[in-house]
Amino acid sequence: MNIIKKIEQEQLRIDIPQFKAGDTVKVHQRIIEGGKERIQVFQGVVMRVHRGTTNATFTVRKVSDGVGVERIYPMHSPFIERVELVSEGRVRRSRIYYLRNLKGKAARIKTKNQWD
Repeated sequence: MNIIKKIEQEQLRIDIPQFKAGDTVKVHQRIIEGGKERIQVFQGVVMRVHRGTTNATFTVRKVSDGVGVERIYPMHSPFIERVELVSEGRVRRSRIYYLRNLKGKAARIKTKNQWD
């Protein structure tokens, strides 16, 4: 078991910022099309963070042209160039799946202030 833990520790990324459900993030993902490689940015609200070692994931949701789009990213994937924390949200749950049923202004999340 010690060898497996050592291999997992080598594959973990330390450049990912700390974020939680409700935060808005920009995920810069490396896309390979044919022989070309480009960076695609996906900005949205973190709906869920699944903690773990190499199997940690996070779900990001955005609304594009009136259609909700969700992506599940592996936290330690080599295809993620970087993750930027845009704003911190103030929610009282760790999984904010209720955003799927809300539209317009009701789907907004309050931002965290210094004085709250």
